[in-house]
Amino acid sequence: MGVLSFVFSSSLGRKLIMAVTGISLIAFLMVHCAINATVFFNDGGETFNVAAEFMAKNWFIRAAEIGLFAGLLWHIIQGFQLTIANRKSRTAKYSASPGNANSKWYSRSMGLLGSIILIFLVMHLKHFWVVSRFGIPHELGHLEYASGAHLENLYIEMKQTFQDPLAVIVYVLGCAGLGYHLLHGFGSAFQTLGINHKSYTPMIKSIGVVFSIVVPLTFALIPVVMYLGIIK
Repeated sequence: MGVLSFVFSSSLGRKLIMAVTGISLIAFLMVHCAINATVFFNDGGETFNVAAEFMAKNWFIRAAEIGLFAGLLWHIIQGFQLTIANRKSRTAKYSASPGNANSKWYSRSMGLLGSIILIFLVMHLKHFWVVSRFGIPHELGHLEYASGAHLENLYIEMKQTFQDPLAVIVYVLGCAGLGYHLLHGFGSAFQTLGINHKSYTPMIKSIGVVFSIVVPLTFALIPVVMYLGIIK
């Protein structure tokens, strides 16, 4: 079996791709969360807009964005394929023993959690990525700061989006799905890549738990506090 055939056809090869793309997405979430968290400065969105402008205009980040988006699509496709394959292989086993005997419910529900995240992701891209890359659709689309910088006002877009309680609910549910997805996926990605040893695996698991709580919770708090008017 050739290398390409192994990577794209075998179960192990697909898991390796899932691990690599998963770790790339984890790195992206760290950066994205740090930028979004600047709204808590409560400075009218100035810091957030400057950071968003940098992300949108930096050529290196834009190039990496293409690879990241391709990796995300591949991660989703491979995730659904692995879910289907795992369900087929477990049918006989589950008929003999309960599914929760050796695993957490979220580790057995990655397909469902992935579907929730996908719905959330489509809405998120529509609300913010399309706006930042192709223009603001309303009259409050830009800000002129004292420095003379002309910035796309994604902060206003965010505030308007999160005046809709349905959008807030979908975002919170999506973040909850992301958290449970990360609880399994974070440690699993490192294990698949062979980064697994008794001396540091417990540390990786602990970091994974903290990451799976802090990052989704930060994302989820933003629409809630904006809807409640805590952030102006």
